[in-house]
Amino acid sequence: MIGVDWGTTSLRAYRIGATGAPEARIDRPGGILTVPEGGFPAALREAIGPWLADGETKVLLCGMVGSRQGWVEAPYLPCPAGPAEIAAATSPIPFEGAEIRLVPGLTTRDSAGIPDVMRGEETKLVALAESVGTALACLPGTHSKWAHLEGGRVTGFATHMTGETFAALSQHTILARTSTDGPDMPEAFARGVDRASQPGGLLHHLFGARSLHLMGALAQDETRSFLSGLLIGHEIAAAAEGIRHVHLAGAEGLAGLYAAALAQRGITVTRHDPDLVAAGLRHIGRSLQWI
Repeated sequence: MIGVDWGTTSLRAYRIGATGAPEARIDRPGGILTVPEGGFPAALREAIGPWLADGETKVLLCGMVGSRQGWVEAPYLPCPAGPAEIAAATSPIPFEGAEIRLVPGLTTRDSAGIPDVMRGEETKLVALAESVGTALACLPGTHSKWAHLEGGRVTGFATHMTGETFAALSQHTILARTSTDGPDMPEAFARGVDRASQPGGLLHHLFGARSLHLMGALAQDETRSFLSGLLIGHEIAAAAEGIRHVHLAGAEGLAGLYAAALAQRGITVTRHDPDLVAAGLRHIGRSLQWI
């Protein structure tokens, strides 16, 4: 089978053999926003055409290709959900020469009944759920996901817009005038994480990044790292209250910051390979009896 993670900015595909192991991989630009109207079949065939010509007939798609801006909008599947439930909810897409199915995103509700959604991350999480048992998992990113895993399924999750908020604050607010781009400053980051555990709330703490600089207590090249630590610290306080261990999977640099902040809060961490999509698609493919 072929597994495809088709996001907003890129396409990643895996040729998964009978043993379940990826035999080949494609990683290329050409996310869904670059595809013209009606152009998804041609774009997919261009990316994986050699594998199709070599006899592959089963293709499983996940990611933003199933969003409202993608090829076909796949309805969200309520949690709890694991490979079997996800496989049963996949949507068929007509495609000459192969059977294509689209993985649904997941949805849940918080304690106040407010809905939350994910699309694409569910494939990574079902791979983690298969191996870690009952656990809290964090997938840091533009919209970080904190998911509860149990019995091989995702039982619930919460999204935190930390990465997007950091970009907006550091580039488009008064804080941009008191900061500069540069290398990470671990001590300033740790100060931000520590500040997040103090009284006052996030909005007050954010202005403190400016006032500390004005009073000579935070150097200009430290502000971005302080702000990063402050936001990640508040995220961890909200998402991991009372938690002693977290399973973490993300890009090396960002995951390293989260690991440092979690350790500072006394939470132990198990790091995982961030490229879990192939494993998750393999689990779903097995539930479809494609492997």
